[in-house]
Amino acid sequence: MNYGVACSLDGYIAGPNGEYDWIVSDPDIDSDLAAVFARYDTLVMGRGTFEVMVKSGQGEMPGVRICVISSTLKQEDFPYAEIISRDPADLVRELRELPGKNIWIFGGSGLFRHLFEKGLVDGLEIGLMPVLLGGGIPLLPPTLHRAKLKLTAHKVYTSGIVFLEYDLF
Repeated sequence: MNYGVACSLDGYIAGPNGEYDWIVSDPDIDSDLAAVFARYDTLVMGRGTFEVMVKSGQGEMPGVRICVISSTLKQEDFPYAEIISRDPADLVRELRELPGKNIWIFGGSGLFRHLFEKGLVDGLEIGLMPVLLGGGIPLLPPTLHRAKLKLTAHKVYTSGIVFLEYDLF
């Protein structure tokens, strides 16, 4: 299971108020992201990330199982997603037992931290944006664990975006 996220050069995944308008648009990365998305058939995300997707009209993704960790959303409001109110680590352990493609943690540093500390994250996929935010939601809140990373792929785009893929070991 990998964690995929856009990140500012100074290490933030959202602005101080959760805004994401700083993410650089690049048509070249859009076609590459389609190939990245094709490797996954399940997305696990927190409520905040999901609400941003719904607001931008991307809440439904045919052929992709969407699991949203939330204790406040109601299942009947989002029939195309699974609203999960229990420990996401238990959910991920169950998902790993099922046949299919890979699982992607999509956005959300708190969810990433929780699953990372449970030893359930295998890799990172970071779109490093050529932007300095100066504050906001960090890529990773303080954690109890250190991890060594192995760079497995990278690409630099003309927009200045650097896409990085790492395995954790």
